[in-house]
Amino acid sequence: MRHVISVLVENKFGVLARIAGLFSGRGFNIDTLNVGPTHIDGRSRITATLNGDEKALDQCIKQLDKLIDVIQVENFVGDEGVGRELVLVKVEANSKTRSEITQICDVFRGKIIDVAKKSLVVEVTGNENKIRAFLGLLDSFGVIELARTGTVSLRRGMIED
Repeated sequence: MRHVISVLVENKFGVLARIAGLFSGRGFNIDTLNVGPTHIDGRSRITATLNGDEKALDQCIKQLDKLIDVIQVENFVGDEGVGRELVLVKVEANSKTRSEITQICDVFRGKIIDVAKKSLVVEVTGNENKIRAFLGLLDSFGVIELARTGTVSLRRGMIED
């Protein structure tokens, strides 16, 4: 089963290594991993997309909660969270295919961020299904290079008083 785990941490040396080690020690393969600062100085959010057993994940979350530098752990189930990822794709493009690629980008609300004689670099953000569909359409033109951020997620709705 696929899980998206969000861990709010103190931004200190070794925290990421301890968290990743905890997941791997429990037999989880990390599909995507994203780390970035939050709006509070000295704090970061680690978002990991994992595949694995629900029971093992529950144990893993309990162990994460016990780590000193971990502030909060959230497991997004179903539609509880809102997730997005960014992809940059360098695709082969010539004078004949450039307009078709541009139309595909428009449909997916992508941005062409670099134009060269034989290629385009395109930026698209969205959920995993949107990214997969976009890449599927570009595949026939010839993907030269690709970089993805992995999922970043936040819980839906407002915090109640």
